[in-house]
Amino acid sequence: MAALFVLDTIACAVGAAYTMPGRILGKVTPPDSRAERYAFHFGGMAHILEMDDLHRGSVTHPGCVVIPAAFALARELDLSGRAFLAAVLAGYEACARVGMAVGPKHYRVWHNTSTCGPFGSAMAAAELLGLNEDQAVWALGNAGTQSCGLWEFLDAGAMSKHLHTARAAEAGIVAARLAREGFTGPDRILEGKKGFFRGLCLDPRPDAVLADAKAPWQLRETSIKPWPCCRHTHPTIDAALALHDRVRAERVGSIWAVHVETYRAALDVCDRSAPADAYSARFSLQHCVAAALADGSVTASSFDNAGRQRLALLANQVSVAEDDAFEARYPTAWGSRVVVVLSNGEKLTETRDQCKGDPANPVNETELVAKATALMAAAGAEARAECLIQAVLALPGDAPVRSIRLYQ
Repeated sequence: MAALFVLDTIACAVGAAYTMPGRILGKVTPPDSRAERYAFHFGGMAHILEMDDLHRGSVTHPGCVVIPAAFALARELDLSGRAFLAAVLAGYEACARVGMAVGPKHYRVWHNTSTCGPFGSAMAAAELLGLNEDQAVWALGNAGTQSCGLWEFLDAGAMSKHLHTARAAEAGIVAARLAREGFTGPDRILEGKKGFFRGLCLDPRPDAVLADAKAPWQLRETSIKPWPCCRHTHPTIDAALALHDRVRAERVGSIWAVHVETYRAALDVCDRSAPADAYSARFSLQHCVAAALADGSVTASSFDNAGRQRLALLANQVSVAEDDAFEARYPTAWGSRVVVVLSNGEKLTETRDQCKGDPANPVNETELVAKATALMAAAGAEARAECLIQAVLALPGDAPVRSIRLYQ
C-alpha cells in the first residue's frame, strides 16, 4: 500500500514539470545531491497539480511532505525500498496524528499540511537515520517549531501553497540531522505553555495524538484523488457525476438552479462563484460541479480558459450552503448534497458521505497506474513512465531506492 502512495506522489511531482510553478522551482531550487534540497524540490512539485493524496481526519496531504523527505534521505543513504517504505508509514502516522489533534478552527487560518507536515517528515527521517528516543524527540520538537503556512495565499491566487510543502519536507530532514549530532529540541512542543497547541490552535484535541494506538496505519486511512482539484470539491463532484446522465437526458440548458449543501470548511476554502484563473477554479465548488454536471468528467482542461468560459453560465446558477448534518460529521466524513432544479420544477438529488478515492471506495492499482501514466504523459514524460512505475512497484521487494531516477 505504501508503494502505491509513493507512485501517486511521484506521478504528481513529475506531472507538474510543465507548470509555471514547476519551472520556477526547477530554476531556483533544483534538486541536488543534498537530501534537504532534493526534498524541498520534490515536496513543492508534488503539490502543484492538486492531485496528491489527502488524509480526511487531519485535513492534511501527507504524501507531498513525507514521501519527498523519506525518498531524498533514503536515496542519499543508499537504503532499501523496504526501509524507505517503513519510514513512509511512520511519517504518515506522525503527520496525521498531529493533524487530528489541531482542532477544526486551526484550518481556518493555517494550512494543516504545512503546519503538521514537518512532524511527518521528521519522523520519517528519524526512522531512516536510526535516531534513539531522545534524538527523535529533539527532531520532532525542532520540526514543530518550524511549523508555518497561512491560507492568505488563496485569495491572491499565489503560488505559496507549493512553498508550504517544500519547506515542510525539508524541515524534517534538517531537524533530524541536527538531532543526530546532539542539537536539542523542546520535548513539549505540542502541549507546552508556549507550544504548538497554545500558539496555533483555538480548539486543540491533544488526546487525538495517541488515541487508538492499535488502529490501522493512518496511510490506510488516506484518500487518493481521482480529480485535479481541491479535495473539498470531490464529494460534490462525485454527487454531480452521478447526476450527469439524468441531466444530459433533460439537456443541460433545462437546468434552472443547482444547490450544493456541504460542511463549513469546504465553503471556507472553495466558495468561489467566478474564479479568475485555472488555479482558483480548482478551489471552486461552483465551477467543479458545473464541469461534472455538463461534461460527466473533471480533467485538467476543465479549468483552463476555454473550460471556465464554457462553464461560466452554469457555474453562475450554483448556490452553496452549509448543512448541519455534514458539518457534524466532518472531518471524519466529508459529505455533500447536490440538488439540480430543472426548469419544469423537477428536482434531481444525489448525496455523498464518501467519494471515489476514499478508503471505503478506493482507487485500485489499475486505476492508480492509469492516473500516474496520464500525469507523467501530460508533462512529456510518457517514455519514462513505465520504467518509473515498475521501479516503484518493486520497492516492497527490497529494490534500492536509487533505482528510481525521478529526475534525469
